[in-house]
Parts: sequence; structure tokens; C-alpha cells
Amino acid sequence: MKIPEAWAFGATPDHADGLLALVLDGIKTGTASPLWDYEHSKEPVPTVGEYSIILDGRGAPRALLETTAISIVPFDEVTEEHAHAEGEGERTLAAWREIHEHYWRNYSENPRGYVSDMPVVCERFRLLYAEPIREG
Repeated sequence: MKIPEAWAFGATPDHADGLLALVLDGIKTGTASPLWDYEHSKEPVPTVGEYSIILDGRGAPRALLETTAISIVPFDEVTEEHAHAEGEGERTLAAWREIHEHYWRNYSENPRGYVSDMPVVCERFRLLYAEPIREG
């Protein structure tokens, strides 16, 4: 069995913790990334059935996810359903677009940054395991 990739949501430790909390609460069941980021980093696009270890803002493993669906669509064609699955803000498409445009203008891994019709990898997932917080 291939060891799952370990990664964190967001761009900062606080952002990672906030998005992870949405996953652990069952609110966040989707995520999105520019296809251009995958191409630039030479990382493969996630595939259905793939597992991911999700890290918190300190880099500690906290969750195991399984990818359940992948679609690649232009930014301006991401659906209301996907926006709701991401669990952020008001969970509307308008809020999703605002949040993600801001994020990708500031944190894209690729030199092209953001454009309104850029290809976006929309990923849906399910939480398989959550590591409890250890007091310490």
C-alpha cells in the first residue's frame, strides 16, 4: 500500500487549523486547487480512492481523508454545490469565489496566479479517521 501524502489546508498555521476544524466537524467535505499549481509543482492531481493525511497548523497528523470525486472545471464554472461542500464563509458560490480569488491571488504556487477561467481541481472527500487532541 502506498503511504498517503501528508499536507495541511490553507497558507498559515491558523488557516490550517480553521479549515481542519471544519473537516473534523463534518462541515468541510471538499477542497479546490488550481490545476496550474499541480503542474508547476509537478505533483500529481489527486485521484478517486486516494488517501491523504491532513496536518494541523503545527504539522501534527490529525485526520485521514479519502478522495471520493475529482472534477476539473474553469474557476467561473465551479458549482454552488461544490462551494457549499468546502464549508467556508457563508457557504455560497459568491463567498467561495471571493475567498478563493483572494487566496489564489496571494498564495498560488504557480507564477500565473489567478484568472477567472483558470482550471480548478475540485476534490470531494470523506473523513475516515480523526486523531483526538492530546492534552499536554
